[in-house]
Amino acid sequence: MSKGEPLRLHVPEPTGRPGCNTDFSYLRLSPAGAVRRPEVDVTPMETRDLAYSLISVLDADGNAVGPWAPQIDIELVRKGLRAMMKTRIFDSRMLMAQRQKKMSFYMQSLGEEAIGTAQALALNVDDMCFPTYRQQSILIVRDYPLVDMICQLMSNERDPLKGRQLPVMYSVKKAGFFSISGNLATQYIQAVGWGMASAIKGDTKIASAWIGDGATAEADFDTALTFAHVYRAPVILNVVNNQWAISTFQAIAGGEDTTFAARGVGCGIASLRVDGNDFLAVYAASCWAAERARRNLGPCLIEWVTYRAGPHSTSDDPSKYRPADDWSHFPLGDPIARLKQYLIKAGAWSEQEHEETQKRLEAEVLTAQKEAEQYGTMASGHTFSPAEMFDGIYKELPEHLRVQRQQLGI
Repeated sequence: MSKGEPLRLHVPEPTGRPGCNTDFSYLRLSPAGAVRRPEVDVTPMETRDLAYSLISVLDADGNAVGPWAPQIDIELVRKGLRAMMKTRIFDSRMLMAQRQKKMSFYMQSLGEEAIGTAQALALNVDDMCFPTYRQQSILIVRDYPLVDMICQLMSNERDPLKGRQLPVMYSVKKAGFFSISGNLATQYIQAVGWGMASAIKGDTKIASAWIGDGATAEADFDTALTFAHVYRAPVILNVVNNQWAISTFQAIAGGEDTTFAARGVGCGIASLRVDGNDFLAVYAASCWAAERARRNLGPCLIEWVTYRAGPHSTSDDPSKYRPADDWSHFPLGDPIARLKQYLIKAGAWSEQEHEETQKRLEAEVLTAQKEAEQYGTMASGHTFSPAEMFDGIYKELPEHLRVQRQQLGI
């Protein structure tokens, strides 16, 4: 018997590198309005086609078309656009502050603002979100004070977390925003467990878990899907496929010849693949998944197809591994520009209002930054009192720590 050709190991490569334009044909797009919308109570296997197509509502002319076009109050859409604009302005100001050494680190959500914003509007405020470090729009659309967010970024004396978390890793229970973890994929199993606990108690709250495409390669991702499927946990499992995990293209995590949404179907979970730059599609899909969870029909996995427009973090230089102008060629466009076009066409927005809103939000963010900086920045040399090590950790301070505190004279 012939031995045949030598075996070759396949190593996925992105379709664009610095110096050449990216070929985005790998995205598997669908025309706006072309994908069917099933009843909420379908079986997971009946969503298989939805895991390979792309749910989109807004067409190129700014019209909301197809069965997924949501019944949504226009004021809620306006609120969504303002929150997306505010998030982008906030990101820009904080990136600048990091470059001025006022904080150690920052991560933008540039190009991904629609995902967190629209889903937050589709959920109840007492539902619990288990986000990554790119869902600051959830806090912003829920009107969490910008000053508190900035104080956390600067780890100053008014930091709600007392300097015990990395910048951007917020934790706000009252806003349904679970503590962000820097360890990849841990929030997935936490969210499933939280949703299971809610069901055990007979509560009405659901959970929403967030993960990036790269972190789907972590074991916690598969463990979470297994538990969610077996116990029909009331949870939305969000996969934000922004094409890049730091410098690693999404194909390395398994997105080359299939979709991330398909993993949900394979685990017995209803799954959708959605245009993450389409605010209306995000809202509609989130409402569908939330209703499914609340009706005890089980979890839903949603792959949001989007693009990380900026660097992974302030420690990253994306020009080293992808074309510098990639975002401008991304087929799904800019989520803010698309929603703005829709609202203008609907007669509920205008170029003048957009410009005025931009200026007002810029002033609001700047005012909040100035107030937060009064409590200290890294550039001002602010340091915490050693007493902070002992406060807010234990209900009753253990004896050995009480002795240490006495020895420090604090």
